[in-house]
Amino acid sequence: MTFLTMIVAFIASILLTPIVKRLAVRLGAVDRPNHRKVHSRIMPRMGGLAIYGAFLIGYFILRPESEFATSILIGSAIIVLIGLLDDLTELSAKAKLAGQLLAAGIVVFYGGLDIDFINLPFGGQIDFGYLSIPLTLLWIVGVTNAINLIDGLDGLAAGVSTIALITLAVMASFMDNMFVVAVAAILAASCAGFLIFNFHPAKIFMGDVGSLFLGFMISVLALLGFKNVTMISLIIPIIILGVPLSDTFFAIVRRIRMKQPISAPDKSHLHHCLLRAGFSHRQSVLIIYAIAALFGLAAILFSQATIWGAFLIIGILLLAIELFVEAIGLAGQNYKPLLNLVRTRK
Repeated sequence: MTFLTMIVAFIASILLTPIVKRLAVRLGAVDRPNHRKVHSRIMPRMGGLAIYGAFLIGYFILRPESEFATSILIGSAIIVLIGLLDDLTELSAKAKLAGQLLAAGIVVFYGGLDIDFINLPFGGQIDFGYLSIPLTLLWIVGVTNAINLIDGLDGLAAGVSTIALITLAVMASFMDNMFVVAVAAILAASCAGFLIFNFHPAKIFMGDVGSLFLGFMISVLALLGFKNVTMISLIIPIIILGVPLSDTFFAIVRRIRMKQPISAPDKSHLHHCLLRAGFSHRQSVLIIYAIAALFGLAAILFSQATIWGAFLIIGILLLAIELFVEAIGLAGQNYKPLLNLVRTRK
């Protein structure tokens, strides 16, 4: 039944996207070129509304059951409304953050979803106590914005989100969490249908309504799949979301090094660096897809490894990320500590 519902969501997304495109043009929800954008012509945005609509169709056909279902639907509706308003009127950063906190708060306070504790690898437990709610809110808002930040090339956010959702569905199936399997699968199918219109050369952008919705849903599904388990298991969603989270982390590092405000926009995100390195628009997107898929595979291997094997995978991932970041200048062109160390020893 889940597979048939995925097909319905996929087809619904294909049918809804042209309708949303015409609506976006009529309402003036368009993305105009500027010095930070890589596209050269006016593009309709708000395409995430088609993803959301297709998801709802699939969801209400399958009706997966969970105690968190109502709060997730309410929270996602709020985040979609905030994204839609931003696509139409360009909300301030404070207004967007307030909306994201409200949506996250619905899931945490009304739905009762939070990270209470984690079990340590070699025995013992960390109880977060009063910090459990702030940490959960921080996770939801952080991942929501991480997906929003990578939405800079045609098909990038939709493709990376699809890969992350497929990985989440696979991992949740290992844990017999069928609600997460169903929701992640329906959402992945909705993204895939939208990608037909969004992959380079794009005919429509997903806009903030899409990137915020996907980020919110991925953050919540990751919490549902790995809530109150071991520290090793808690790392799994971080690995799955390795591309957006590392891009966000190094954006913060870059701005601190350059003595700029953390929220200051720039043109040095992962996709910008790949374009500057000489890769084409499509090649850059496919490279990031491949990286996201490798993170997904690493998460699956990580979940099946022994404790020492898991530590080894983490070590290899961190080393690979650092070398890649230094090679393409993601943290700044002069940030190359490991590469400089290698050159010095030669």
